[in-house]
Amino acid sequence: MADEIDYKIIGNEMQLVEIELDPNETVTAEAGAMMYMGPGIKMQTSTGGGILKGLKRAVTGESFFITSFTHEGAGKGYVAFGAPYPGKIMPLDLGKLGGSFLCQKDAFLCAAKGIDIDIALTKKIGAGLFGGEGFILQRLKGNGLAFVHAGGTIVEKDLAAGENIRVDTGCITAFAESVTYDIQWAGGFKNALFGGEGLVLATLTGPGKVYLQSLPFSRLADRIVAASRQFGTERRGESKGVAGFGEKTLGGLLGGDRSF
Repeated sequence: MADEIDYKIIGNEMQLVEIELDPNETVTAEAGAMMYMGPGIKMQTSTGGGILKGLKRAVTGESFFITSFTHEGAGKGYVAFGAPYPGKIMPLDLGKLGGSFLCQKDAFLCAAKGIDIDIALTKKIGAGLFGGEGFILQRLKGNGLAFVHAGGTIVEKDLAAGENIRVDTGCITAFAESVTYDIQWAGGFKNALFGGEGLVLATLTGPGKVYLQSLPFSRLADRIVAASRQFGTERRGESKGVAGFGEKTLGGLLGGDRSF
């Protein structure tokens, strides 16, 4: 039975979630996610259930360790967790979502004590071999609140039985266990090579709820790397240009060049 916690989400583009705890209530979070906490909160870092649990989290892209925050004081306590990059924090009430939900491997932020975080392989091997970020998913299981983070804007889709949607693999944030997940070729050599969307797309088939994100971290990271490379090339070009000008000027003066 998960602890019943209250919360409020603060901010717009760079959100944080502040969790309110009654005495002896606990919230767990990925190590390093905490922003601030009130008096009476005891923090304890562990593997969250043994070395195997820690290894499973590490495989899904989370920290090997997990931190528990327990309110040991009187009255109300609070602790806040910040999003790792621009986007939205989304609460998932697992008790209302069938008791479990699948999410992208690095989406988990925090949860009430009693929520189990495990790995879940995709249902078909094709999705694992070609699905990129979607091969290893996290399964959040329990009957309380869990919080996941999505990059950019969150889009919610309720798929009817047999209804499907094709999505860039990185844009998947979370979906119900009733949703079938598979991959599909982008369609045509030119689309795969020049379309900029990769060789395959994820296909999600209902029934069930799906949450998508407009700015996956992988896409943001790719843009930053590309920009840094371009900036580095331009800087090197400027340096060569300055050096060349200096050599020309010095050579002209020493050789008697009167053009300056």
